[in-house]
Amino acid sequence: MRIFSHVRRVARKVAGPRVASYARRVLRREHPGTEFYCSVLNGRWGLELGGPSEILGDAGALPIYRILGGLDNCLYSARTIWTGDVQKGRSFLYHPLKPNGNQIICEATQLRSITDSAYEFVLASHCLEHVANPLRALVEWKRVLRQDGLLLLILPHKDGTFDWRRPTTTLVHMIEDSRNQIGEDDLTHLPEILALHDLERDKAAGSKEEFRQRCAQNYSNRAMHHHVFDTATAVALVDNAAFQVLRVDTSKPYHITILARRCDQTCDNSAFLGPNAPYRRLSPFPSDRLT
Repeated sequence: MRIFSHVRRVARKVAGPRVASYARRVLRREHPGTEFYCSVLNGRWGLELGGPSEILGDAGALPIYRILGGLDNCLYSARTIWTGDVQKGRSFLYHPLKPNGNQIICEATQLRSITDSAYEFVLASHCLEHVANPLRALVEWKRVLRQDGLLLLILPHKDGTFDWRRPTTTLVHMIEDSRNQIGEDDLTHLPEILALHDLERDKAAGSKEEFRQRCAQNYSNRAMHHHVFDTATAVALVDNAAFQVLRVDTSKPYHITILARRCDQTCDNSAFLGPNAPYRRLSPFPSDRLT
């Protein structure tokens, strides 16, 4: 990864942005199933929570932005630590060859301005771990999907991130968060995070004190990972929200990718839930291979 980063920096400095962009495409770590994900989302109109996402751009591992029919976006605030200031309305730029999507400002768990069944797909890349009530969010995302609409969910696998020391969040815990109507101001996990977060893997977080202050102000910046996922827990959460799981992929450095479909009847996800689920054999993450 350090070698790739060095090559990208040199390309930007010496050859300019076009060659740098080409270098990123050549050196990117290809996501498994890219062609499949592009084929099922081609031409569809959707909603992204928390975008734009680097992984979904032309230089990313899963470059789906280029094939979409259109994409709106939802952010919790008109200013975030990732996007800076954004404008509500037709200001969401996700791909240089696509018209701007609609920028919506509201909580991911309360999409009040969006009508039922408004979108053909919903996608969220490294967003749900920042949500204090993930099951509530998934139920709300399901509401705005059309019948048989698709959910593309990308989550960080704990084994590859600064969360590796933390225990995997149980499905029971996330169900209780939903039942207790936990809000986005929740700091239940703060003591665990301060004790077990690996700052050596998160240099951008600064010193231990700077990290503590940032976490204490999480309602404003939403940088904290409330919950910690391995692939089994991520799939179980999607199943509990009554989606039909269609595909599960895992890829380095830390990606869990789940494609699911809105399901208004009982869904059978047993093939993805048990100890013999295919992802367990294929996953690069050690904790996924444990039964």
